[in-house]
Amino acid sequence: MSTEKPSKETYKKWLNDPTNWRFGIFYYNKEDKRLLPPKRTPSMGWTVNFANPYSILLMVGFLLLILFIVFLMDKIPI
Repeated sequence: MSTEKPSKETYKKWLNDPTNWRFGIFYYNKEDKRLLPPKRTPSMGWTVNFANPYSILLMVGFLLLILFIVFLMDKIPI
C-alpha cells in the first residue's frame, strides 16, 4: 500500500465514478482516506466517506454533540 497522497486528478476521478456512490448520494470509497471529501458538486460542501470508519465515528460524534446541546437547552429555563 502506497503512503503517497493521491493526485487531484485521482480525487476528481473518484468523485466522478458512479460506483463510489451508493444510491447516488452516499460516498463509499475504500481507497479514499479522507474523512470528509467534497460532494459531487464541490460548492455544495462535504460528505462523509462511509468506507472510512473514522468518518463514521466523526459523524456519530457530531450527532451526539447536537443531541447533547438540544438536551441541555431543554433543561435551561428561559
